[in-house]
Amino acid sequence: MAAAPALKHWRTTLERVEKFVSPLYFTDCNLRGRCGPWSPAAGRPQPLFGASCPVAVLSSFLTPERLPYQEAVQRDFRPAQVGDSFGPTWWTCWFRVELTIPEAWVGQEVHLCWESDGEGLVWRDGEPVQGLTKEGEKTSYVLTDRLGERDPRSLTLYVEVACNGLLGAGKGSMIAAPDPEKMFQLSRAELAVFHRDVHMLLVDLELLLGIAKGLGKDNQRSFQALYTANQMVNVCDPAQPETFPVAQALASRFFGQHGGESQHTIHATGHCHIDTAWLWPFKETVRKCARSWVTALQLMERNPEFIFACSQAQQLEWVKSRYPGLYSRIQEFACRGQFVPVGGTWVEMDGNLPSGEAMVRQFLQGQNFFLQEFGKMCSEFWLPDTFGYSAQLPQIMHGCGIRRFLTQKLSWNLVNSFPHHTFFWEGLDGSRVLVHFPPGDSYGMQGSVEEVLKTVANNRDKGRANHSAFLFGFGDGGGGPTQTMLDRLKRLSNTDGLPRVQLSSPRQLFSALESDSEQLCTWVGELFLELHNGTYTTHAQIKKGNRECERILHDVELLSSLALARSAQFLYPAAQLQHLWRLLLLNQFHDVVTGSCIQMVAEEAMCHYEASLSSDIRSHGNTLLSAAAAALCAGEPGPEGLLIVNTLPWKRIEVMALPKPGGAHSLALVTVPSMGYAPVPPPTSLQPLLPQQPVFVVQETDGSVTLDNGIIRVKLDPTGRLTSLVLVASGREAIAEGAVGNQFVLFDDVPLYWDAWDVMDYHLETRKPVLGQAGTLAVGTEGGLRGSAWFLLQISPNSRLSQEVVLDVGCPYVRFHTEVHWHEAHKFLKVEFPARVRSSQATYEIQFGHLQRPTHYNTSWDWARFEVWAHRWMDLSEHGFGLALLNDCKYGASVRGSILSLSLLRAPKAPDATADTGRHEFTYALMPHKGSFQDAGVIQAAYSLNFPLLALPAPSPAPATSWSAFSVSSPAVVLETVKQAESSPQRRSLVLRLYEAHGSHVDCWLHLSLPVQEAILCDLLERPDPAGHLTLRDNRLKLTFSPFQVLSLLLVLQPPPH
Repeated sequence: MAAAPALKHWRTTLERVEKFVSPLYFTDCNLRGRCGPWSPAAGRPQPLFGASCPVAVLSSFLTPERLPYQEAVQRDFRPAQVGDSFGPTWWTCWFRVELTIPEAWVGQEVHLCWESDGEGLVWRDGEPVQGLTKEGEKTSYVLTDRLGERDPRSLTLYVEVACNGLLGAGKGSMIAAPDPEKMFQLSRAELAVFHRDVHMLLVDLELLLGIAKGLGKDNQRSFQALYTANQMVNVCDPAQPETFPVAQALASRFFGQHGGESQHTIHATGHCHIDTAWLWPFKETVRKCARSWVTALQLMERNPEFIFACSQAQQLEWVKSRYPGLYSRIQEFACRGQFVPVGGTWVEMDGNLPSGEAMVRQFLQGQNFFLQEFGKMCSEFWLPDTFGYSAQLPQIMHGCGIRRFLTQKLSWNLVNSFPHHTFFWEGLDGSRVLVHFPPGDSYGMQGSVEEVLKTVANNRDKGRANHSAFLFGFGDGGGGPTQTMLDRLKRLSNTDGLPRVQLSSPRQLFSALESDSEQLCTWVGELFLELHNGTYTTHAQIKKGNRECERILHDVELLSSLALARSAQFLYPAAQLQHLWRLLLLNQFHDVVTGSCIQMVAEEAMCHYEASLSSDIRSHGNTLLSAAAAALCAGEPGPEGLLIVNTLPWKRIEVMALPKPGGAHSLALVTVPSMGYAPVPPPTSLQPLLPQQPVFVVQETDGSVTLDNGIIRVKLDPTGRLTSLVLVASGREAIAEGAVGNQFVLFDDVPLYWDAWDVMDYHLETRKPVLGQAGTLAVGTEGGLRGSAWFLLQISPNSRLSQEVVLDVGCPYVRFHTEVHWHEAHKFLKVEFPARVRSSQATYEIQFGHLQRPTHYNTSWDWARFEVWAHRWMDLSEHGFGLALLNDCKYGASVRGSILSLSLLRAPKAPDATADTGRHEFTYALMPHKGSFQDAGVIQAAYSLNFPLLALPAPSPAPATSWSAFSVSSPAVVLETVKQAESSPQRRSLVLRLYEAHGSHVDCWLHLSLPVQEAILCDLLERPDPAGHLTLRDNRLKLTFSPFQVLSLLLVLQPPPH
């Protein structure tokens, strides 16, 4: 007779079901406890597993190297056992696991159960088959779904265990510097029978509990879920598996009740976000990729509807090289549409610091890789975890064939909640892309009901968008999704009371969003992350290497292009340049160029910039520069010696230090045409009289020094601070009355947690001016072509600074060459310039343009930007006058009120305890100007500071006359890049990239001195525009720009004369 219906108490019913599935309580009689043996390692019954037996033979060896499989299996393995320790950090322990499956297990699902510290990879028959990571809930490998009568009973596996955890090996906390002596332990290695029916029951009961809790006591469906779970407990006897189907049928009836057509649809995509380097070195990332992706492929085989999104071409290229068998399988599943490459970039780069051209190259290298390896380019940009997004990204995406963008990092905002999850983003030039932030505010979901409900409840575009992304899987080597996550999501596919859940691809998600996008809002300008603003400054040497190597590659490409056009014998170094660009792009990953990585990564990044080997960017780049210069000189009459090269698109007259025999230098005033070269000028005594006033240097009796070149007059007090900066022609003073510039200031810099990442607003309350000693200022160069003064400054008992203040003839700005010996902990060094200028907006250079940010704290959106980023310059202007602060390698900045502040050095201690410690060299410059910064030439001045004229040795006779390859008629247009076209080896084609820099509509002429046969507009991926043929008139091309527009041209060169 059926039990009589009873009134139910919510809490007791809920807790009854919770205890029935608990791994802690009543395990002698509940579903988890009764079905599994006791595990000494876990200290509790092992759910889901029945009969077990130890592995037959276990042996191992330790190595400090990351060995290929074929080499590792040849090594000498020694007996090992469960409980053994191995290490230390960053070593690898290889285990040989010999198995014998008991005959009695025929017809059952058999797993290898493996639990160890560290990250493991199972190898079978010479190929990787699955990752094993406790933190990623991957502690067993399925040997067989159903052991057959004829299946082999004995086999040998290898398990490669990396001596690091999922998130490195931090000593005491996740982001602490790694513990080099950390040891790891093997706690479980055995065969066991897996109860799939118990697993499915547990999934159902946990989902029903989640629905009951998530929908709450006021919801009818919540009670239905709870009562269904309660009834399942009534009919299910853990000791009698024959009762399980009855319980399963109750759950199926509940989950089979469908919702209506208006339900929100969640697009669940498998994902495993892997930082290309962070709390572990680059080489460990290669293995993290293999462990994670092979696990995802195994899930695809068992779940044909499962779709997995994977970004970062660099990681795929590593796997192709190191794991060719795995890579072939990835390509196979990509053809099936289950393994989906996304993002279109070489790595998931930082969204703030890389130059505009470097951002273009991320897409150019990435999209070409995806096309070559997978037959198609990516249609969505994928950057879930970076520290802000430049206002030029929409235009760059457009130019690279992408109209869709997914991220979620703005959910980390400290001050303001971003108002949208689905919206159009309009960039600096007006380009628009469709953006989606997963409303669950995560890219590592696990498929729980709580997460599904949060995705709907959290959505800030209710009524405008009825589709959301749900990215599930453990990241950073955690192996991505699990079968449990998939089982949850499939069970929730269309259940009344919940959103509809479908396993989906990013393409399907964005197509659904696009089909109903009429009501979406538009966000204009940058997407600024209100957190992690310390990353603009941390690890200054990496940032300096980044800026310098961007310049070197720019210069190499330009000179190589000119040599290609002028010499039939010259071979453009395309392969070498691709290698160097890929190194630079790798370093622009969002935890490397930002400085938020461990010491091992920082050191490797610096080796990419400059190492003792010839493969680094600096030395290899300089070799390529010399080769291009030699080819340019070939056949020109003139004396042997030096070639003065200007790689910028405007004529320059500058003072230059030219090398003399014996290693000395002499100053010369050189004139070099736009993107061209000039011979070395005659010695100073033979030069005609200077067209400009020479530099005068005067030291007063009080120790102060005045530098004057007739354009600006600079006064320094006896300690090196700037007391006056006058624009001579107008007599206008740039320094605020009663204030001093070039004031170094020190702040306490102790964030709440993210040490290398964050500088908090309260650091501004700890400002301490660094005061120098009078009498330390001395005259350096005494005038003429150049005048200078220098001084020493003790910053603290441990840190000191020396600086030379330099003014050249004809130069509109004064330079501050600075050397710092920095040995601090949790301090922040800045330099300040109070301006005699009033404006509510300051202007900052970004990629291919500039933008304004407020100088006040009116709203929370304003004061959240107390520390911002800029590239080569920032400017504070009122009508008719302004002051610009230029730099050659800094990114952190701020303008509050009338004070321009440049961030110089930080001293965080995690995750790299040595970050920024040591010697630093950098230059900044100050430029007062009449009128707007555009008309005054601030943009050109900042370029000139960052792209010094080159004096290259000319092994053959150096040309006796000047020559210019390109020039532009409008100062508003910058010719940024000249390179060989990617697909050009036979056609001899160049690509030119220009942008409008003033924020104006402008027509201009591009003058060419090269033998051009055809000119065609193209996109950033160098694909010609069918309607983009340009008419060449008198070696000129007419170009039309809108504000901040980037244009690319394909120039087909005439065949060289034979």
